Parts: sequence; C-alpha cells; structure tokens
Amino acid sequence: MKKELHIFFTALMFYTRIPCPKNIDHNPDYLNKATRYFPLIGWIVGSISFLAFYFFSLFLSVETAVILAFIASILTTGAFHEDGFADVCDGFGGGWTKEKILLIMKDSAIGAYGAIGLVLLFLLKFKLLSESIAPFQVQDSTALFQIFLLFVSAHALSRLAAISIIFTHEYSRDDASSKSKPIAKSNTWKEILGSFFFGLVPLLVLSYFKYQILLVLIPVFLTRYFLARYFQKWIDGYTGDCLGATQQVCEVVYYLALLLIWKFI
Repeated sequence: MKKELHIFFTALMFYTRIPCPKNIDHNPDYLNKATRYFPLIGWIVGSISFLAFYFFSLFLSVETAVILAFIASILTTGAFHEDGFADVCDGFGGGWTKEKILLIMKDSAIGAYGAIGLVLLFLLKFKLLSESIAPFQVQDSTALFQIFLLFVSAHALSRLAAISIIFTHEYSRDDASSKSKPIAKSNTWKEILGSFFFGLVPLLVLSYFKYQILLVLIPVFLTRYFLARYFQKWIDGYTGDCLGATQQVCEVVYYLALLLIWKFI
C-alpha cells in the first residue's frame, strides 16, 4: 500500500501542480509505473474544474463559469497538456523530417502554428462544453451529478486515450532530452489494467443515466488511433508532447461526440 501511494503521488507530482509529500521525487521506476494512475489524475483535475464551474455558476452565467473552470484545470496541471498540443502544432506544422519536427517540438518558444492551434482549441472547448451543459438545470442535484461526471469522464477518458499510445508504440527520441522519457519504458499488465479501469469508470457511471453515452468511445479511440498512426508515420513513434496533444484533441472530440448524442440519439 505504501509503495502504491508513492507511485500515485509520483503521478500527481508529475502531471499536476498539486503539492505532494517531500519524499516524492522523479524516480524513473515509479514514474514508469505511475502511468496506471494517469486517468485517475483526470478524476482530480476534472473534479477541480467542476467545482470551479459550480461555484461560479451560482453568481455568473454558465458560459463564464465554463471559462473559469478551464482556467482552474489549466492552473492545476500547469498547462502541461496544452503546452504539448502547442508544440505538436508547431513541430508537425513547420517540420518536414523527423529530426526537424523533434527539434521544433523541443524548442520552448511557441510559434504561429501553436498559437493558432491553442486559440482554436480553447474556442472549441468553450463552445462544445457550454452547449453540452446548457440542457441541464444546475440547481437540480441529479443534473448536477451528471455534469460532474461529464467533467471527470472527459478528463479521465482523454488521458486514457493518450497514455494507451505508450502500450502500443515506441518512444521516438533516441536521447534523454525529454522530461517524459521515463514513461517510455516497458509497461506491465498493472499499468494497462489500472489505466483502463480509471479511464472508463466515470463514463460507465454516466452511462447509467443514458446508455448511449458509451458511443463516445468510438470517436475518441478512432481519434487516438489516427493520431498515433500520424505520429508513427512522421517521427517513428511518440513523444511526451504527442501524448499531451492526444489528450487535448480527444477531450475536444469527447465534448463534440457528447453534444451530438445529447441532440440526436
């Protein structure tokens, strides 16, 4: 149990800005095993984002509360995944060889592709999530619980889609220049089982209210498949930035699929 707690706190420290016990460090072995808790981190980030949304929705419009909920999640993670998304936009937008793409993604400066990508990403998130929440009455406890599950399942499932790439593909870089290098090592059944358990549970609970919600798995994992295939084609695998980009894109796809299900199924 003590070891598992250490692994969990390693994941919490690596993927968020939440304070952890002082004895927790970036131990490569624990960081590798921490992949099993990556979707569980989505529970935490999603919960914090929901709490911000609910609090501000008591005084402000739903749209404003959604924006502030996004800010809360970004502050919680330190824009960890958004930064990866921007780097991927710059790298694959401006590079035409593996070496050039990896070099651009390693650069800490943000370029035009990354800036434009982030603007479009945030606009899509805001519009899709606002429309998905609109049919619910925030004052109703059952509806509020569904909104909570919506936030949590979006963060958990998108993280599952991202982290599952390391189970099927190889790490692209040949050196240790990336801070995400430790998670590129081999994984056991514990990492795979843990990731899928924590990634799917919130969605399964949400499907109790409308079983058709499980259909979001199709577009989310199709997106994951084509992104992984795209990364493999251009850089022979993935990097930490690729995982961050996959999480962000799959989160948007989740909101889009959810909105379509609410409206048409």
